[in-house]
Amino acid sequence: MKLTADESLKLLMEGNERYVQDKESVGTTADIRAGLTGGQEPHSIILSCADSRVIPESIFDANAGEVFVARVAGNVANISSVASIEYAVAHIGCKLIMVLGHDSCGAVTAALAGGDNGHNLNHLLYHITPAIHNGDSKEVNDVVKRNAIANAKALVERSEIISNATSNGLKIVPAYYDFHTGKVEVL
Repeated sequence: MKLTADESLKLLMEGNERYVQDKESVGTTADIRAGLTGGQEPHSIILSCADSRVIPESIFDANAGEVFVARVAGNVANISSVASIEYAVAHIGCKLIMVLGHDSCGAVTAALAGGDNGHNLNHLLYHITPAIHNGDSKEVNDVVKRNAIANAKALVERSEIISNATSNGLKIVPAYYDFHTGKVEVL
């Protein structure tokens, strides 16, 4: 049974509360792995930063098969991350996308610092630039939040599949993860 976007968001936030309280319940067992050999039916998609400290499955106390995670530095909606998310929307039927930024993001810090970081990294940081200029504060965590919001909007702007799915119950929510508390805040 497919969940609605609101039901999926509720599951994520309940899992985050368990994580914050150090009451995680997941553990991928042989039985769970065996049950996933025939396919996947995750309830949510998470576009997350590639930062090694940001582990969506842990943050949301989710087991294997429960969340479809696309990870890229700065949680940017680039061609590859958008295509991965399109797959989960079109072929798996997920109804929730969360764009998850986090405090002290290195990619946002690099974008704020500017300079020439080489062709590939410059291209990645280019996706963060609108969040820098779309507000007065240049404090990294303020830009991180604006970046999550901007990339949530970009998913709709850059994908006909995602845009069309919003008419059929797909919900996109930007969010912010705080390392200190473990808490995720929906923006």
